[in-house]
Amino acid sequence: MNKKILGNVLLLITAIIWGSAFVAQITGMDVLGPFTFSATRSLIATIFLGFLVMFLKDEMNTKTSDLIKGGLACGVFIFIASSLQQFGLLFTTAGKASFITTLYILIVPILALLIMKNKISLATWIAIILGAIGLYLLAIPSGASFSINKGDFVVFIGAFFWAAHILVIDYFTKKVNPVKLSFMQFAVMTVLSAIVAILFEKETATISNIMLSWKSIAYAGFFSSGIAYTLQMVGQKYTNPVLASLILSLESVFGALSGYLFLNEILSTKEFLGCVIVFVAIIIAQVPNDFFKRK
Repeated sequence: MNKKILGNVLLLITAIIWGSAFVAQITGMDVLGPFTFSATRSLIATIFLGFLVMFLKDEMNTKTSDLIKGGLACGVFIFIASSLQQFGLLFTTAGKASFITTLYILIVPILALLIMKNKISLATWIAIILGAIGLYLLAIPSGASFSINKGDFVVFIGAFFWAAHILVIDYFTKKVNPVKLSFMQFAVMTVLSAIVAILFEKETATISNIMLSWKSIAYAGFFSSGIAYTLQMVGQKYTNPVLASLILSLESVFGALSGYLFLNEILSTKEFLGCVIVFVAIIIAQVPNDFFKRK
């Protein structure tokens, strides 16, 4: 299989897992604080990936210095992004937060253009705009006014960190083994989340509460974190960050479809149309760069 196609398929699987993990993330915080939940799920991911690192051959001969730099960068960015998103959810709706977060599909190409000097094709720009429209239709309820509150603003700031996380992964997966990088990322996130949980969530961060939430923690830790984020890193190794951000934004689509299939949540015509538009945007993004130059 072509490596670019392989990378895109792995990113698609990542989006499917993230979308289906929505229920686990919600139920996991019934009795736990967000940082305690984050620390425990990240710990499971770290342990799982640690075993993989022990047995997988590193064909890239990863330098320890590059691995430490990459792990710290990815870990810090994902910790800040997820923390801002969680804090913003205290003041805004899940739908608005989902839409605002996935605005990274607009932020990534802009940052890639300004920082990395990456050229963005016309087809990709069309796909990005269509993707944003589709996500709006999917996430914002019919008749709802799109007013901005402090929660929305916090989530919007978080979108820049999600975008930076994608770009940092794009940079370091060319230098280091992606499984090792994922292991380091979650090791860093575990430590940072645990520190904040100890400082601010002492009352709920108990063994009994963790045991009550063990199913959600296990699913989010093993599948969403351990497997999906690692697939993201491997997938991004073979594709560009702009296309990667578009494919990963399908998380919202698969989240809505999972709710429809497993939680009996009804998809309105507008939401279904949003799903279709996002899928069309992903297909358009596959158009070769020189397509519009052909005679």
